[in-house]
Amino acid sequence: MQNDTALRDRNFSIDTTFVLFFLAVDFGTTLFSFGIDGVLSGITLSMLIVLPYFVNTLSEKPDFTPWVFGRIVISIFAIGLGILFRQSLGVVLPETFRFLPLTLLIVAAMTGCYIQFYSLLRFRLAK
Repeated sequence: MQNDTALRDRNFSIDTTFVLFFLAVDFGTTLFSFGIDGVLSGITLSMLIVLPYFVNTLSEKPDFTPWVFGRIVISIFAIGLGILFRQSLGVVLPETFRFLPLTLLIVAAMTGCYIQFYSLLRFRLAK
């Protein structure tokens, strides 16, 4: 039972990390556009860095500072990849690839929701 709980908590962390990564890549592609979509994306990115720590889990939570620092490092790396991706559009990659980060973000979010709902709704044997 304890191993199942640890696996479920680890899956949640992995799911939100993939969503965080692709959201940061998408934010990096629109970083210098200075529109309302960039502001909203930045607010969402900062919330996705911090808020998953406060989700109730049955296992012991890690220390807050190293956990957030790891997610900030992932975000900065992904924003850099997003900037590089934006620079390569039309030069190395076709212009039609510009929607790829958002498409991957949607797929990661849908997969994460499916995994979370499955872990909530699956049957557990009564003791």
